[in-house]
Amino acid sequence: MDNNPIAALFESPELRKRILFVLIALAVYRVAAVIPIPGINATALAEFFRQHEGGMLGFLDIFSGGALGKFSVLALGIMPYINASIIMSLIKGAHVIPGLDKLSKEGEAGRRKENQITRVFGLILGLLQGFGLTIALTKMSAPGGANIVIDPSWSFILTTTLTLATGTMFIMWLGEQITEKGIGNGISLIIFAGIVDRLPSAIYMLFNLVSSEEMQLVTALVILAIVVVIMGLVVWVETAQRQIPVHYAKRMVGNKMYGGKASYLPLKIDQSGVIAVIFAMSVMTMPLTVAQFMPESPWAQRIMEWMGRGSISYSLIYIALIIFFCYFYNSMTFNPKDIAENMKKWGGFIPGIRPGDPTRIYIEGIMNRVTLSGAIFVSLIAVLPDFLRMKFNVPFYFGGTALLIVVGVALDTVGQIQAHLLAHNYQPLMKGNKIKGRWFNVGE
Repeated sequence: MDNNPIAALFESPELRKRILFVLIALAVYRVAAVIPIPGINATALAEFFRQHEGGMLGFLDIFSGGALGKFSVLALGIMPYINASIIMSLIKGAHVIPGLDKLSKEGEAGRRKENQITRVFGLILGLLQGFGLTIALTKMSAPGGANIVIDPSWSFILTTTLTLATGTMFIMWLGEQITEKGIGNGISLIIFAGIVDRLPSAIYMLFNLVSSEEMQLVTALVILAIVVVIMGLVVWVETAQRQIPVHYAKRMVGNKMYGGKASYLPLKIDQSGVIAVIFAMSVMTMPLTVAQFMPESPWAQRIMEWMGRGSISYSLIYIALIIFFCYFYNSMTFNPKDIAENMKKWGGFIPGIRPGDPTRIYIEGIMNRVTLSGAIFVSLIAVLPDFLRMKFNVPFYFGGTALLIVVGVALDTVGQIQAHLLAHNYQPLMKGNKIKGRWFNVGE
């Protein structure tokens, strides 16, 4: 087989089919993202978003793939569904609804019912957010005074609300199809595609600023260098691991001897990947979205001042949410008690630590320290570019959050492709190309 990884990538018929499906699905998403809702003054809307380009509206527009700025049928994006998933996860974690606890014990059938409940909840949130956004839109005007909505009748409001909620459900369905029939990470890939779609225009804008001498060439080079450094740091942390040594005692099973080997338990520094960042971003946008579209309201002005992008309060809340969701995600996906019991069952032990509960406590302690280290790093990367942009007027068109998502999703996607290749015995492709976790010591 050809040792060229790109050529070998398409020698697996099933993987080739999956990648083609993902590309077609993302193309459909990008086409739908530019279909405008009828009854909108496109010129007035463009002027309004141009005025708020550096604020929260510009931030939300990036993560909707430009759909919000065009007020397309996908203007709400996937955020209502993500918010529904967060609320459902919090409810399950708090064990406040016994019915959900029962579903968790029903295996695959229970999981399907939970997903259906989340979908319905996401639809309800989509209708509520779509209605609020449409009502606010009827009160908005461009800097010149032109109304954005041509005919703000109840017919327009109801039709637009249903259209926006349907758009969210379409993105949700498309993401599930990508996860099932593609290469996984459906929702993350959709957000990734929306961010990357804005990259050419951002580079072109940077080039124009340098050409018109509005920005020094040295400043542009420094910006690009910072972006490259941030991307390198994200890759470095996303692939870092804390390896806990595990030894297995020798034991006889029939006529064969098993065990007697040393291994390790790998703990990723950033176990949640981009999930914690996406969840934190989704929570942050809920009050800010409403406040941005109701600037005349006193409470909205207080929210915008207190949670303005780049402010100290905004950064602290954002950091706290990222750290919280890092720990929350780990609590939902990583169970030290099960790991300790399985190690004890198969004769495994950590040198110097007794099997059973002491092993669980030891693993929990290391996991907590590792998670804190990764969460703090991710938080700083998420807020630092925005802080520099606001305080020093440095035009970071793609802040740390966008870079974290782009790099994180790209790494996860590469990992998914590698898993598919390994499943089909394409080892020659993997030689020298597999992304390997690095040993990273974070205390004992």
